[in-house]
Amino acid sequence: MALTGRFILLALAGAIVVLLAPGPLTLLLLAGVLAVIAAVDLGLAVSPRRITVARELPESVRLTETAVSALVLTNPTDRTLRARVRDGWQPSAGAVDPRHRVVIPAGQARRVRTTLVPVRRGDRHSPHVTIRSAGPLGLAARQVTMPLPGMLRVLPPFHARRHLPSKLRRLRELDGRAAVQIRGAGTEFDSLRDYVRGDDVRSIDWRATARRQAVVVRTWRPERDRRVVIVLDTSRTAAARIGDEPRLDTGMEAALLLAVLADRGGDRVDFLAVDRRVRARVGSADPGELLPSLVQAMAPLEAELIEADFSRLPGHIAAVSAHRSLVVLLTSLDSGAAEEGLLPVLPALCEKHVVVVAAVRDPQLDETAAERGTISEVYRAAAAERTRLERAAMTAQLRLLGVEVVDESPALLPPRLADAYIRLKAAGRL
Repeated sequence: MALTGRFILLALAGAIVVLLAPGPLTLLLLAGVLAVIAAVDLGLAVSPRRITVARELPESVRLTETAVSALVLTNPTDRTLRARVRDGWQPSAGAVDPRHRVVIPAGQARRVRTTLVPVRRGDRHSPHVTIRSAGPLGLAARQVTMPLPGMLRVLPPFHARRHLPSKLRRLRELDGRAAVQIRGAGTEFDSLRDYVRGDDVRSIDWRATARRQAVVVRTWRPERDRRVVIVLDTSRTAAARIGDEPRLDTGMEAALLLAVLADRGGDRVDFLAVDRRVRARVGSADPGELLPSLVQAMAPLEAELIEADFSRLPGHIAAVSAHRSLVVLLTSLDSGAAEEGLLPVLPALCEKHVVVVAAVRDPQLDETAAERGTISEVYRAAAAERTRLERAAMTAQLRLLGVEVVDESPALLPPRLADAYIRLKAAGRL
């Protein structure tokens, strides 16, 4: 019989006694009897402190995917354990069913499973497990909360992975067939072919022309094994939410797509997450190891509510690459932060490296600027228009310095940044 049913029978029996023999003495006697029964029931309950609990948990899971946290409870006593068990996951772990009812006979073990659907990236924790052991009648119970630390690392979802096949096809076409005739840094000799109208005269190979008695030009292909340094800004501007996610998470998506694409293209990739100091660093890894290293390093990153110190950026880049590199800075184009911190260091950086600044543009600005039906909407539209003009002015200043700018909405930023990388590689600028 279920514990609730036993309790109901006892309550009915007590009510019948009171009805047959009403009076204060009867009530007092009944209360005493029930107290004795409850005490006996509590004494027959298995002590939860004697239960051994082990945790089974995967190391990591991608955001939006599910994981299972299992608890193995062993009852070493000579009584049957009737208990409720709660796995104490923090709310952002998305525990679907953290409470379980178990009945474990003497000397046996049971496994209970909690489904986790995390709603936030990072390290999600369960510090303890609570066990409430009830007696055979269910009138009383013993409860203990025992420490049993568990951690699940929630990795970035990498939704931009869907763009990778198409970008890789373009990169392979560039590397295999689309040779360029631009003589400059970042190119390797590919082959000789006959001159056709429109070819750059600087690509003519005069020695081969003399031998063949026909004009011959050299073709070049983008050089492999170039350095790509991806810098992710983790300062206060990265905490702003654009659409459904923080700017930091959109930057991670773009960084992952670019890093995997460059790595598959034969380039060496380094990743830095910085604000006033380096929060994470991943260097070039063995083939196939870059992506796991990146997602593990990115998972615990959070935006710090401090200003970025861009004056240290050249030193951070020099520490990972002493050669000419493609430096991709994923940051904000907010006029205040960029003018005061970023603009002063870019001229020196552009002298040595090819610099790309990638930023997330809020689509809400365009929508707000177009809504002018009421006085309030007109004021909001004016503020949005001013923000757009300041952003355009900042973009123009960056391009005057020779910086490539990729300013797109959250959904378009990863593929557009990958396109910029392919375009620079095709032009022989890496």
